[in-house]
Amino acid sequence: MAKIFPLRPTKPELICWGCDRYCPANSMICGNGSDRSQHPYELFGEGWESFGLNAQDQPPAADDADAQDGVKSDIRTQPLP
Repeated sequence: MAKIFPLRPTKPELICWGCDRYCPANSMICGNGSDRSQHPYELFGEGWESFGLNAQDQPPAADDADAQDGVKSDIRTQPLP
């Protein structure tokens, strides 16, 4: 059974969050000599667990000129010459 991933740990800097082992930062089992993996709360702050989940609900952002002309400004949708 997988461990439950905490949403807001009290001291995230003491643990490596890179895998399901959650090793102490000063004695990681992986032993690859790298730094510990940070918890998403440390990287993104409050609300990290819902970041990007409503991307489909947001209307596409368009410049005023493009919105008036009805032209898509996304270069990936432009045909090749």
